[in-house]
Amino acid sequence: MSVEKVREYFRQYGMEERVKEVDESSATVESAAAALGCEPKRIAKTLSFRAGEAVLLIVTAGDRKIDNKKYKQRFGCKAQMLRAEEVEPLVGHGVGGVCPFGINDGIDVYMDVSLQRFETVFPAAGSGNSMIELGIDELERYGRSSGWVDVCREREEAAAEK
Repeated sequence: MSVEKVREYFRQYGMEERVKEVDESSATVESAAAALGCEPKRIAKTLSFRAGEAVLLIVTAGDRKIDNKKYKQRFGCKAQMLRAEEVEPLVGHGVGGVCPFGINDGIDVYMDVSLQRFETVFPAAGSGNSMIELGIDELERYGRSSGWVDVCREREEAAAEK
C-alpha cells in the first residue's frame, strides 16, 4: 500500500506519525479540504507529467491550474499529463494519492510558487484518504524539490478563457 511506502519514507526523518488517514476520500482537492476542514487552496496537489521520455511532478496549490504557455516556456514542451493507468507504475503512487514522497527513482519534482503564500499545506501521502501537514520549507526539502517554478494560474482565470 502506497501510504505505508510514504510512512516508511518519513520514518527516516522521525516523522511517520505525521501522516494522517481519514475515513472519507481525500482524493480530490475539494474532498481533501472537506475532510481536513481547510480551504481548498491549502491542499498541495501533485500533478504528473511526461516530458519527452522523462516523468516529472509539479506540486501546486489547490486553487491553481497549469498554464500551458508558462509550462512550455519553462520545460520546452507541451504539458502532457500522464494517463491515469500510467501514474502508479511510473510514479509509484496511484491517482488520488500522488505525492512527492517515496516515489520511483529518476523523477524530478518541482514546486509551483503558488504554494509560497502559505505557512503550511496538505499534500497527499500515497493514498486517496491520506495526507500530511508540512511547512513550505519541509515540503521543499522532503519532496526533494528540483526547484521552484511559476507554471500555474488561478482556476478562475482558466474558466474565464473557455
